[in-house]
Amino acid sequence: MIHATRENKIVDMENNTRSLTKAITWQVIGFVMMTVVNYFYMGDFSQGLGLSALLTLIGLVSYYLHERFWASIGWGSQGEGASVEKQ
Repeated sequence: MIHATRENKIVDMENNTRSLTKAITWQVIGFVMMTVVNYFYMGDFSQGLGLSALLTLIGLVSYYLHERFWASIGWGSQGEGASVEKQ
């Protein structure tokens, strides 16, 4: 979500949908990598796939909650109402 300011500058604020989309795409990448590693480590595709699915679900929820936590605090960010030069 982009907020315009009076000086015709923009601030990019991350919304829930963007955080969730980032979490899902990151977890898909991680899921594929974990499945390959788990398959070679365990020697069984089904077990590797199951472990990867569990870890992906845990990671997805953790990442989303982490993103929303950081989006809710202003420390180290421009914050709402601040402005950034439009490029």
